[in-house]
Amino acid sequence: MPQRLTPLEVSLLALDTAHTPGHVGTVDIFDAGDDGFDYERLIALIRERIAFVPRYRQRVRDIPARLAGPVWADDENFDLTFHVRRSALPRPGSLAQLREFAGRVLARRLDRSRPLGEMYLVEGLEDNRFALVAKSHLCLVDGIDNVEIGQVLLDATAHSHAVAGPGAEVASWDPTPEPSSLELLAGALLESAQDPALALQNLRGALASALGVAVAVGEAVGGISGAFGELAADALLGQRRSADSPLAGVVSEQRRFATVVAPLSDLRAVRQEHHHTINDVILAMISGGLRSWLLTRGESIRSGSSLTALVPMSVIEENGEPTSLGSQVAPHLQSLPTGEPNPLMRLHQVAYDTQAHKDSGRAVAARSLADIAGFAPATLHALGVRTSTEVVRRQHDLVITNVPGPQLPLFAAGARLVASYPVLPLAASHLLAIGVTSYDGEVFLGLNADRDAIRDLDVLAQCLRDALEELLDTTVRATTVRQPTRKAPAAARRAAAKKAAARQDAARKATAQKRAAVRNLVSRAAELGNRPAEPPAAESSTKSTNATKSSRPRQSSGKSRQLAPQKSARKKPSPAKAVAEEPPAHEGPNR
Repeated sequence: MPQRLTPLEVSLLALDTAHTPGHVGTVDIFDAGDDGFDYERLIALIRERIAFVPRYRQRVRDIPARLAGPVWADDENFDLTFHVRRSALPRPGSLAQLREFAGRVLARRLDRSRPLGEMYLVEGLEDNRFALVAKSHLCLVDGIDNVEIGQVLLDATAHSHAVAGPGAEVASWDPTPEPSSLELLAGALLESAQDPALALQNLRGALASALGVAVAVGEAVGGISGAFGELAADALLGQRRSADSPLAGVVSEQRRFATVVAPLSDLRAVRQEHHHTINDVILAMISGGLRSWLLTRGESIRSGSSLTALVPMSVIEENGEPTSLGSQVAPHLQSLPTGEPNPLMRLHQVAYDTQAHKDSGRAVAARSLADIAGFAPATLHALGVRTSTEVVRRQHDLVITNVPGPQLPLFAAGARLVASYPVLPLAASHLLAIGVTSYDGEVFLGLNADRDAIRDLDVLAQCLRDALEELLDTTVRATTVRQPTRKAPAAARRAAAKKAAARQDAARKATAQKRAAVRNLVSRAAELGNRPAEPPAAESSTKSTNATKSSRPRQSSGKSRQLAPQKSARKKPSPAKAVAEEPPAHEGPNR
């Protein structure tokens, strides 16, 4: 009997509509190198590795009358060249053109009559680069037996021993014959009769499928049917939609995609300065970027304003989405303090909110996730989105996934991966989703938004970059560059840095001048102290008599020895002599 979809996977299929496609995507950019890269090499690579992800050659078969959940069945007419397509940008293609291409491709639903995965080879990028734009339905990646295909395509070396040449023989694949509709119906009834728990599960799957049909009809027809479709979507999601959220609204069929890249060393500098985690720094960066962006849109932000983000976390526990990666994925509601104007306070507030998860003992270290074989971020992003679309969940404004990747270069058939941007799907009434992947010393953010509702997504991308600069200004750089009390543009920050440097130079010159003046005074005082004073005329005869007496040999006596110190004690040294006798420590060698 074919494997049946779980209730969660049935719900994911039900929520997959023209307005809210249920697939997760990636935009990977590669350096073709001296040997180049072409479509035939990509087909050979996938043909050899697809055996590790069997779901990519299976399609979903519905049960007649929806008496049970659908099943996975091998596609006897599977055509790899249909799912792996070739495209190109006008040379030299820019990153902006690639983002536009990815936004249009990832907005389209996958063909439900075929295996639920596609990949586009985009050639013509500048600097001898190409891109792979992939999208996989959330049902394909369960983390138990099936991972995202991008995880098995990348190697740690440029010369992979597993990639066959274009003319090499590949092991043949013999698909299992698909069952007929009558066989599927009989199998579902037999399962329900033998296992009451499975019968209840099949009933839940049938109900989810029916609600999914209602959602699709509501989107297509609108009006009263549209309102009924919204109620059906709320029933599937187990929540009511937020009416006052600035990131809530009606989702269209079009998408807008933006990217942000940041050096991982900058985030580590903030982490080391304030003793928080990289995840805390990223969430604080997103909080600051959202705050600035909402202000540019004229949104009212008070001191206590915040947004709620659903941030899936890797944990070690029995509950949560099971994975074959050594941990599970569980949802975590994170408050983003957009009402806090101080970037350092935002960071502390975010860290305080995540501290409970750190102290629970269930948290998985980022190094453990980064050391997973292959390129695990693609799989973990899909698992995070699956967790965020559970049947019962709390209300949130957006989904943010942050997955640490390997900090070493990876290769696909000899081509080096230089950037990887995740693309998260939009759920019903959610207008923005953000995915974060760290790889090879850099952090890549992929912003997926509704094209009609958010036309200024590039402004949000710039606000995220400025938010990171604000966090960097709270580190050691703050001792040399005065941080403005309000957010200032880059030109103002550069001008402040120049002024601070000029002030430091002036202070150093003033200090040097003071030290030179002190040395001059000490030298003058020493000269005055060593020069003999001229006696007055009235006392010249007396002093000459004393000098004559002093030239004669003296007889030592105890009385004279005792009187000499007393006479010298009565004399007060002149200020010049005092300075000469007790010079500063650094002037000692000059004497």
